[in-house]
Amino acid sequence: MGAAEVPNTSLADLFPRSATEAPPAAVRATPAEARKPIPGERVPTVVVNGVHIVYRVNGSAPEEDATDDRGRLRRMIGPRSGRPRLTAVRQVHAVRGVSFAAYRGEAIGLIGTNGSGKSTLLRAIAGLLPTERGEIYTSGQPSLLGVNAALMNDLTGAKNIVLGGLAMGMTREQIKERYQKIVDFSGINAKGNFISLPMRTYSSGMAARLKFSIAASKDHEVMLIDEALATGDRSFQKQSERRIRELRKKAGTIFLVSHNQKSIRDVCDRVLWLENGLLRMDGPTEEVVAAYEQETSR
Repeated sequence: MGAAEVPNTSLADLFPRSATEAPPAAVRATPAEARKPIPGERVPTVVVNGVHIVYRVNGSAPEEDATDDRGRLRRMIGPRSGRPRLTAVRQVHAVRGVSFAAYRGEAIGLIGTNGSGKSTLLRAIAGLLPTERGEIYTSGQPSLLGVNAALMNDLTGAKNIVLGGLAMGMTREQIKERYQKIVDFSGINAKGNFISLPMRTYSSGMAARLKFSIAASKDHEVMLIDEALATGDRSFQKQSERRIRELRKKAGTIFLVSHNQKSIRDVCDRVLWLENGLLRMDGPTEEVVAAYEQETSR
């Protein structure tokens, strides 16, 4: 679809006079009240206590999993007449007894090999996954790199900025004030008026940059970022790192999952190393990353 076929979206279209009131209760966020910290005091923002997370996946029973020709044929044509297909529930223990506390002003990296439980733990902290055992306590409502669930591919980037802002509890007036900064930060319009096109026309990198830009437009008590710095060119990664540092200065806590050790070193002052769902190590960035690199280079 060419840009000429889609009408430009003006701020007047996005923010009509009648829509300057607060968003409806369903999307309004009420920040938790917190006492003013004593200077130098370490204030916890996230406490994870003995957390276990288990996925349950429905699958075929063992006798239906044969890889020989007869087994494959049975799976193709279904069970014999009158014989119900057996199913089994497979349990995947993704996080195993993890405990730690995060404090205001910290930037914490999560590292580990694929499947080690990093993203699962982040989703649990955000309240998107239930724990099997253990507890998670947070100060305020954590934001998992913004608003992925709220954005819609058939809407333009401009309308998704409004939708994403409302989903994070911002008023339309606040979104209007920050709208141009979000567009400029994302770089969406660097090669044309892409902000007026549906998001389904974006590359994965463009969509990821816009999502990060929307999420980073608001100061968060706890912000959870999963591989955001792996998107975009080096210039955008540098912008993202600077914005993360700004959020930290405003008394927030940042969690960053990344396979890019340089980003972890540049942004984080503490690292959690997860492996096979277990917390292998928790400590200063250079110490933990060096141990991880030594282990994985064998």
